[in-house]
Amino acid sequence: MATSSNGSVPRSVPAAQNSLRNRQIAAIKSMLNFNSQVNKSLQPSEPVWKLLVYDKFGQDIISPLLTVKELRQLAITLYLSVDGSREPVPDAAAIYFVTPTQDVVSRLCRDLHSYLYESYHFNFITPVPRPLLEEVAKAAVDANCVAQVSKVYDQYLNFISLEDDLFITRHQDKTAISYYELNRPDCKDTDIQAITDIIADSLFSVFVTAGMVPIIRCPRGNAAEMVAETLDKKIKDNLRDPRTSMFTGDTLSVSQIGFSRPLLIILDRTMDLATPLHHTWTYQALAHDVFDLQLNRITIPQSTDDEGSVQQAKSYDLHGSDGFWRSYKGSPFPEVADAVQSEVTAYKAKETELSRLRDVMGASNGDDSQLMPADLSDSTAKLTSAITSLPELMEKKKSIDMHTNIATSLLDQIKKRKLDLFFEIEDKLLTRSTPDKPILDILTDPSAGEPEDKLRLFLIYYILSQDTMPESELEQYLTALESMATDTSPVHYIKKWKALTKMAANPRIAKQASTGYSSSSMSTMFQHLYTSGTKMMEGVRNFVIRTKDLPFTRIVDQLMEMKVTKETEDFRYFDPKLLRGTDSSARGRGPFQEAYVFVVGGGNYIEYQNLQDHCSRQQAGSSGTAINQPTKRITYGTTELMDATEFLAQLSLLGKSID
Repeated sequence: MATSSNGSVPRSVPAAQNSLRNRQIAAIKSMLNFNSQVNKSLQPSEPVWKLLVYDKFGQDIISPLLTVKELRQLAITLYLSVDGSREPVPDAAAIYFVTPTQDVVSRLCRDLHSYLYESYHFNFITPVPRPLLEEVAKAAVDANCVAQVSKVYDQYLNFISLEDDLFITRHQDKTAISYYELNRPDCKDTDIQAITDIIADSLFSVFVTAGMVPIIRCPRGNAAEMVAETLDKKIKDNLRDPRTSMFTGDTLSVSQIGFSRPLLIILDRTMDLATPLHHTWTYQALAHDVFDLQLNRITIPQSTDDEGSVQQAKSYDLHGSDGFWRSYKGSPFPEVADAVQSEVTAYKAKETELSRLRDVMGASNGDDSQLMPADLSDSTAKLTSAITSLPELMEKKKSIDMHTNIATSLLDQIKKRKLDLFFEIEDKLLTRSTPDKPILDILTDPSAGEPEDKLRLFLIYYILSQDTMPESELEQYLTALESMATDTSPVHYIKKWKALTKMAANPRIAKQASTGYSSSSMSTMFQHLYTSGTKMMEGVRNFVIRTKDLPFTRIVDQLMEMKVTKETEDFRYFDPKLLRGTDSSARGRGPFQEAYVFVVGGGNYIEYQNLQDHCSRQQAGSSGTAINQPTKRITYGTTELMDATEFLAQLSLLGKSID
């Protein structure tokens, strides 16, 4: 039995498909092909059938990448949980994809003693510690099945790719690395270091899979800085010995859009608490805010329509292969509603045409004299073409039905919760415009939406208010919220957070204070950043979304363009390739064309879409001014994708922990 890293397996994919997600798919397919590259032209006529055994972490990684059909095409006949009861399949090879924990390794040892499979291919998501590896080896010797253990691989695939430009650290046990865990008052240094190590290990896997060594930038004085320091050291240690480095040979890749190295920007959630609470207006972010959208699967809960009939809960998979989703996920909801209606109309037109052709051919079978030869020939050709495209048409209908149901359910929630009203008001707050109606009047208006939505609105207003709010005024807002039986614990935490950031902005005061919260000069930066219809949509506002960059997008733009501003002048700089380099290392390189943006403490689809829109605007603006100008690309990652309800729950726990 031998161990190996995935460095022995080239992860090369065509340049046009060289996204992080596609490279992870290539690595997974290689693993499922016994850790050799999948070459369709050399596929044997008789495939080697095998089964896949995974834990919950492995399942979360694979499920957004490969469908059941694609697993079948890779000769996977069964896929089983390592934690479940499994029957022996003595003539099959078993491919394991698991995390190297004590519980999992104990299960592997029991499988060896039970002689469940013909051969064992152990693939660990992260490097297996030496003691656990020795435990597996001892079990193989004791069971006299060393020859059946083909190989043990460290795969370095410890992250979840949801889209070409989107990934998260984990889905299982995500609360262990949440914003709450990083900021709770009783959090010890050892706890923060443990969380930092988990995040840094995941980011290390990201760049091993991407095959690139990044330049790292981060703010000072928070968890993001700790992650950057840990990751920088981890990459440096790996680069010291070229024989074992994961960044040499076939694992290396050029940038997705050029030959320069990418920029990794690690940000902290404490830098912007308003955006995760924001009511959004784009399709994907709205679906995530209103419904349960996890790992690209959306669940619409059971509901009752106007006629009193119960609509059962439905779940749908939202993949990039769906052309409608790919085209409209970042569009304002009214545009999506229009597009759904247009798709339905187009489909009905094709259905009508197909029916007409069928009727024409039926007439020719009964009485050929009714048709001219040219008409018959033309109709036959069109019918043949229609039949050929029938599978595509059926798939189109499936997509239309899905998006019609999602859009209709979203529309019901928009009208019920007045989400368009909240979005419009918050949009004005974010752009420093005056709302048409005072915030207190909205909170006390029983017809203006639900209590949680009102709490989110007030928190955004409170966070963005630069002046200290008088206690008497704050008490009025709290009274209004409490009258709706709303948990106001998040308000108490935000009050504490504002005081801490204000104190951190004054170095003299900050030195005199000692708190359990991570803080830095974020208050000043935060203020700088924020200063700087169809029938289906009847009754819903159809306004134009202002083109604006959110706080993190502005920081990313400044760092990619190598601009020194008040918001970024204090950011640290790491280059893992400079084994003895420090923050004073030369930074004379030009603007970056590719960046990875990672948010410690939780992210959201709002920021992800805003970054993608920023890239699109820049590309559109430069298309007429430069020839062959490189395309900018930003990949967004975070410890978890949380909706506003989840973030409120964490703020509530933090608020309750304040004495």
